Amino acid sequence: MARARSTDPVKVAKAMEGLSVKSFAGEVTMRASDHQLQQTMFITKWQKAKPGEYKVEKTQYTFSPIKELPPYVSSTPTSCQMKRPGGASS
Repeated sequence: MARARSTDPVKVAKAMEGLSVKSFAGEVTMRASDHQLQQTMFITKWQKAKPGEYKVEKTQYTFSPIKELPPYVSSTPTSCQMKRPGGASS
């Protein structure tokens, strides 16, 4: 809303296109063509937690990292024909 200088949903949505922000998972970017967040993909495995490791939802298990793929690798092409207000497509 600050970037759009408005609370109008159409103006806010337009201002978010291409916007990058820092998140708990690293930098995320709103893809303009379909408003999908592009972010790092983390591939993990579910395994028994070792002493001192975080145990997910009070289980005895945790997610163990295997691989991290940056957004330019994990992003897939889109064929989205998003309808925008006023009848224009992206």
